[in-house]
This record gives sequence, structure tokens and C-alpha cells, in this order.
Amino acid sequence: MNTSHYNNRRHFLKAASAAGLVAAGAPALAQSFAFVPNQRYPDPSVQILDPSFARYRIYSSTVEQVATGMRWAEGPAYFPGADGGPGHLLVSDIPNNRIMRFDEKTGSFTVFREKANWANGNVRDRQGRLVTCEHSVTRRVTRTEANGRVTVLADSFEGKRLNAPNDVVVRSDDTIWFTDPLFGINGEWEGSRAKPEQATTNVYRIGTDGKLTAIITDLVNPNGLAFSPDEKKLYVVEWKGTPNRSIWAYDVGADGSVSNKTKLIDAADFGALDGFKVDRDGNLWCGWGSNGALNAEPVDMGGRKVYQLRGKPEELDGVMVFSPAGKPLAHIRLPERCANLCFGGPKGNRLYMASSHSLYALYVEAHGAV
Repeated sequence: MNTSHYNNRRHFLKAASAAGLVAAGAPALAQSFAFVPNQRYPDPSVQILDPSFARYRIYSSTVEQVATGMRWAEGPAYFPGADGGPGHLLVSDIPNNRIMRFDEKTGSFTVFREKANWANGNVRDRQGRLVTCEHSVTRRVTRTEANGRVTVLADSFEGKRLNAPNDVVVRSDDTIWFTDPLFGINGEWEGSRAKPEQATTNVYRIGTDGKLTAIITDLVNPNGLAFSPDEKKLYVVEWKGTPNRSIWAYDVGADGSVSNKTKLIDAADFGALDGFKVDRDGNLWCGWGSNGALNAEPVDMGGRKVYQLRGKPEELDGVMVFSPAGKPLAHIRLPERCANLCFGGPKGNRLYMASSHSLYALYVEAHGAV
């Protein structure tokens, strides 16, 4: 046995655990990602694309990596601390089938729930309870009660199983809205392959009476969703939009119906829209990265013909911010593709970004709408 290698590994694990980067006993070292923050203020990672965004940038705030060690980070949800103090954040690590917990006060990063039924999107409801999209095997939306008991809110529609619940939001009237694409049953990476039973990939609403209604049925693999600050508009990502991924805006009626479908954002630079949140001014903060599309023709690399990704993926990763009218305002560049995000912190102005292997954070002069 190479004792030097063993000792180095042991010391690294000990140091990583002390820094809150690896949960005790979690086999996540291979997915840990080194990160060096910028020393210079303002942080050059925050690229202003329109002068109007300058009001949201904090001059002396920089992107931080607060945790790492995941295979695919998704669905962050923030829970405030007692008396307005530091709270904690839950984030799904889908391929590892667990939900992780980041504690703001201690900086610890630990396993909140093992065997999480391939949890994807999470949200805190108006009563402070966790609502989770279990997007494979169980294929359901659940709520974790204050006593820890798990209540199933939805697992079928019109007698057939849901596809793979993905992202979720709670409206001020306590209705729960979620998307139901196919990702969790398309393969063996984020759950188990299975045949879909629903004819379409829908956006659903769970009423306060528990009734499940298909609100939108014509989007191909709807993904992230959010409401405008006044909740009069619903925004939904269409993951298989044509020709690019896009965000559609809908007017929301008093009865919860939607109408006037309008394309708001088109990811025409080969970007990958995923999860997003809306701030109090109506701006959309969107997880961003490469959509994985290949160039039509290969290039010669060392005598081999290689099909490369379209665009420049290393220049896409991070968070794109758009105005309520869909105008690009800023790009927060990250070294990893951002899948989803949320606002948190004691003042609600800390942007948490779930990005592939890691969880990043940045203080901003913006607050989440809900």
C-alpha cells in the first residue's frame, strides 16, 4: 500500500470536512471542485450587460463557493433561521440520490436526506414546510411536515402516473405549481428508466383542496417555472423548445387559468435555460450553461474527426439576468454550469447557485419575489 498517498488523501478529507465541503462519510471526493475566488473588487465575474444592472451589484461582494462534492446539484431552497438569523439551504444531489444541507451559521455541509427518491426541485411553502419533486421511481410531489412525516401531494393524473416532477413553486394562495417533463425516467443517471404514462409533458397546479389540474399541456419538457412579483404572470422554461430553449410568459387569471402565451426569452447563443427565480423588480435570474448541441461538422484534432460543442461552453456557465421585458442585464460567470438558484440569507439578498458539483453564493442588491 502507498502510505504516502493514503495519508495525503486522509489529510485532504479531514481538511475538506473541516471546511464544510464534504459530508461525513459521503463518497463525494471525486466530485469536489477546487475554486479560487477573485481578490479584486468589484468581482470581474459579475459582468454587466446593461447599465441598469449596476444598482443590483454590490461593489465589495464576490462569488463564493460555499460547498462542493455533488454530482449534479439542483433545486436549492432556503429556510430562514430563528429570529431573522442565519438559516440553512437544502439542495438536491440527484445522481447521489440525496438532499444536502448547507448551514449558514457553521458553514457545515451535510446530508439532510439519504434515499431521497431522486429529489429534484424543492421549495419552502408559506408555512415553512419543504415541498419536493421526486422525479424518478416514486415520480411524485411530496411535503415534509413539521414532525418529519412525508405527505404525498400528487403522484398521478387521470389514473396514470406522473412523468418526472421537476421544479415547483408555491403561490401566495397556497396553490402548488410544478412541471412534469421526462428527464427522470429517460435513463439511469438520475433515477431509473421507465415508460411515460402521460401523453404530454404538463405544468400542473395542486389546489388547496388537493385537486390536481393540468394547466399547460403543449410544452415539450417544461422545466423551471416562477411567478412575477404580482403573480399575474407565470414564466415557464421549455427545455425542448424550437429552435432553442426558451421561457414562455402567460397571463394568470383569477381562477388560476393561464392565457396569452408569449415567448419572453430565447437562448439563441446555445445556452441552456434551466431553473430560475424572479426578484422583487420582476427581473429573471436564470441558471445558464451549454445546451450540449454539437456542431454539424467535425474538426480535425490530432488526426481524429471530433464533433465539438456549439458556441463556447466555458463562456456560458453561470447565471444570466434578464429584465421583465426579456432584455439581458448581466452574466454572473461561474466555473460550472448552473442548473438552478434561489435567494436566501438573513436579509434575502444572498443568491445561491446550484452548479453541477458545487454550491456558490453572491450577495446582491436584489431580493427574491417569493
